[in-house]
Amino acid sequence: MEKNPSIAVIGSGSWATALVKILSQNTDRIGWWVRSDESILHVQIHHHNPRYLSEVELDVEKLELDSDIRAVALEADILVLAVPSAFLAEAIEPIRDLIPKKHVFSAIKGIVPQTHQIVGEYLHDSFGLDYSRFGVILGPCHAEEVALERLSYLTIASQNDDLSRIMSKKLRGPAIQTNCSDDIYGTEYASVLKNIYAIAAGICHGLGYGDNFQAVLVSNALREMRRFIKVVDPMKRDISDTAYSGDLFVTMYSPFSRNRTLGNLIGKGYTVRSAMLEMSMVAEGYYAAKLIRDVKKSKEVRMPIASAVYKILYEGKSAKKVVRELAEKLK
Repeated sequence: MEKNPSIAVIGSGSWATALVKILSQNTDRIGWWVRSDESILHVQIHHHNPRYLSEVELDVEKLELDSDIRAVALEADILVLAVPSAFLAEAIEPIRDLIPKKHVFSAIKGIVPQTHQIVGEYLHDSFGLDYSRFGVILGPCHAEEVALERLSYLTIASQNDDLSRIMSKKLRGPAIQTNCSDDIYGTEYASVLKNIYAIAAGICHGLGYGDNFQAVLVSNALREMRRFIKVVDPMKRDISDTAYSGDLFVTMYSPFSRNRTLGNLIGKGYTVRSAMLEMSMVAEGYYAAKLIRDVKKSKEVRMPIASAVYKILYEGKSAKKVVRELAEKLK
């Protein structure tokens, strides 16, 4: 592919906004699909997203905003998908015919609920996208800190070395360090699992468990992640690397984590439904918990933390009782 490809970001949430901010520092033109014409007008006039990261100023001279996703996609060599996984299928259906011809990066840390697949598998199986044209943008990072230019680290994963190097260069900056990986399966699954564990951490915090217990929870979550990924994709990898463990740690500990926030509300006594309504953003771990349970059962992987989260979210079990039982299984 050409050395200076055009890029478009699909989505207008906090992570999409942060990526637009970063990419605009290294690129002359960024296509940006924003569903709402009202939001587009606000960005053009006030230079910030009215709904997400509203304190972050955007360079509108470099942005080509449009509510027509086909118009945005047609002009781009690389599409960066940054919509919640629950809405991905609907969002990109109008560009089904374009997807196989593009290079596509997923910045989505979740499962496609319609097919129970990670994004790379979904695009390959449902849209015919070759894996050589696919990549993943991962943490450890939160959109808020990235957009505020606090030192952050990103992992760019692709089986296409040229593609990962190009995107790595586009995202690198004074406050962003980038690393490349070829492990698209392990890194994607890790980004899904860490959201489930962040819900667990939030639930425990809401119930009043302290730092000592949280440390045990995190260390067990890392081992649980290692077991699961080894079964679903048994290649050689070091789970202690930043792409896996770093993203896990920041999501479980940070108050910026929407999944931890969801868990915290549940731990404080909110029902799952009321906790989700309380939040203005999607917590990807909610959808991921169901898929991981199904895969766990078929692969016979021991995952007590993920199982505990599933029981609370989908079976209506008491968070207090489930965590008490979980505490007896941790080492």
